[in-house]
Amino acid sequence: MGLFDWLARRKRIPSEQPEASFVVEFDETEIRCKRPNGDIERVRWNDLKGVLLRNTDEGPFAPDVFWILVGSQGGCVIPQGANGEDTLLRRLQELPGFNNEAVIASATCTDNQDFVCWEREDS
Repeated sequence: MGLFDWLARRKRIPSEQPEASFVVEFDETEIRCKRPNGDIERVRWNDLKGVLLRNTDEGPFAPDVFWILVGSQGGCVIPQGANGEDTLLRRLQELPGFNNEAVIASATCTDNQDFVCWEREDS
């Protein structure tokens, strides 16, 4: 482990990660993301049209991977590492045709790129 690696780990302890202050919740009706300022973004499951992962080159000291949940009447932008994101991922993986390979490709990407994880068949 080099000095830079040690510094990076010290800088990003969980309590200091800005993405950890976002809270993701869902039920059988909708997905909600509560932002640190109190705003809530939401999308209804029956309105969900697509799920993307957006990678940016802003990391490692700033959030650089975001879930984008697209609906015709709402949507959510959720930073990877948000509270509840791991539970949401497991639920998203239950969508018919969810592309886990896109999630894996996103995990190895450090450039600005979008990965389509799921699109509604009838959209």
